[in-house]
Amino acid sequence: MAFVSSNRSNGLAGVSRPMVQALFVASCLLSVVSWYTTFEGMRLYLSVWFSVLASLGIQTALVLVAWLIGFSSSLRHAGRRPLLIGVYVVTAIVSIAFSYTSLYTWFSARERPASIERKLYDALGDSAGQTRKLLAAAIGEQQKHVLALQEMTEAEKTHGLISRAEDADPYLAKIRTAVAREAQTYAQNYKEGAGAGVRYSAFDRYSKLAQESLGQMQRSQTELASFVSNTKPLDSTQQQLESYRQIDANVPWSAIEQTLHSGQLARPPMPVYSDFVDRTVSGQEDLLVAFEELFTAPTSRHAFALMLATFIDVVVFLLAFATGPYFFGAAEQRWISAGAALEGLDQQIFTRDFLRKLVPGPRGMARVEAAALTPGEQQLCLLLAAKRLAVVMEEDGRQYYMLDQSIHEQLLESLASQQFPLRAASVASS
Repeated sequence: MAFVSSNRSNGLAGVSRPMVQALFVASCLLSVVSWYTTFEGMRLYLSVWFSVLASLGIQTALVLVAWLIGFSSSLRHAGRRPLLIGVYVVTAIVSIAFSYTSLYTWFSARERPASIERKLYDALGDSAGQTRKLLAAAIGEQQKHVLALQEMTEAEKTHGLISRAEDADPYLAKIRTAVAREAQTYAQNYKEGAGAGVRYSAFDRYSKLAQESLGQMQRSQTELASFVSNTKPLDSTQQQLESYRQIDANVPWSAIEQTLHSGQLARPPMPVYSDFVDRTVSGQEDLLVAFEELFTAPTSRHAFALMLATFIDVVVFLLAFATGPYFFGAAEQRWISAGAALEGLDQQIFTRDFLRKLVPGPRGMARVEAAALTPGEQQLCLLLAAKRLAVVMEEDGRQYYMLDQSIHEQLLESLASQQFPLRAASVASS
């Protein structure tokens, strides 16, 4: 003699009504949160009214489908559940997708500009460091050139014939050649030799140009050092880029190339503004950025936003799944109500009368004699037997219904809180 016990009966029957009501309120509150995040995500792409209506429809469907899944489970309508679960999964994916976009955009609005500004600060620091190295090397080399040109100018004035000599330094060699070619145009009027002649004037001019070029490099070095010391990591992208571009434009790159005489100079890369935009232009751009970064370069912020969006909808489903069937009542409770309706009695009065007929059977199990049952009680026992929650047995020529322990427990617990009809019937009988 075996029974299939009902875990559902032991589940909600042992939970107080205020607790279930509190869980129901919690599911409603979380549903509001999920609706708002879904609405904010849709508003990035759709108009406000479309977003309101679509998000309300999605969230209502999520909660109601979760209730129906739990309710179909309590009714044992197994055929409905796959369809309901499929509807919930599709609806939840849409809700989670837009909720994730909303949460990620909300986080990004506070964190992404700062992270991009710090990234730009590092990029500008690297570029400025390379520029400072080039400037330092060019300044050191140009100082040698200035001293050499000053000496060559004095030597041309004192001894002459300096432009004819060869020089191992390419920069100085070009100046000697330039001075010699310039002097050739005046060869008939100005003879070569000592004194303040054409060659002396040319060397003096090139010496002053070298000093001026050296001064430009030193000023650029000072401006670059000032930029590095005054720029902060959280300065706006536009401010950092504008300041650095102005300084980079003042750097005498052509003079540095000539001074270092190493061919075409590899200038440090200038950061591109589009790579360091700290805010998006439109909501649609936010939507695209959220999913593009999620699939290409996910970070902890992407993972947290997606997990939070998923967590909200999962918790809403679990709460609605657990509490929804409670408000419809368990299947056994509806059977008892139907049996009471057949007798025209209140449910608690019907249950009281039925419990009075129960007597202990073998092994202490509650049983009731079939002959003592009213029509409503008979229908209830027949249904319990069909659901394998009661067993029909015969003893001494009499037929009995032996009830499952969970059904007996549920019947007794339903009388724990006496309603007004039961109290009135008790007063009348006394």
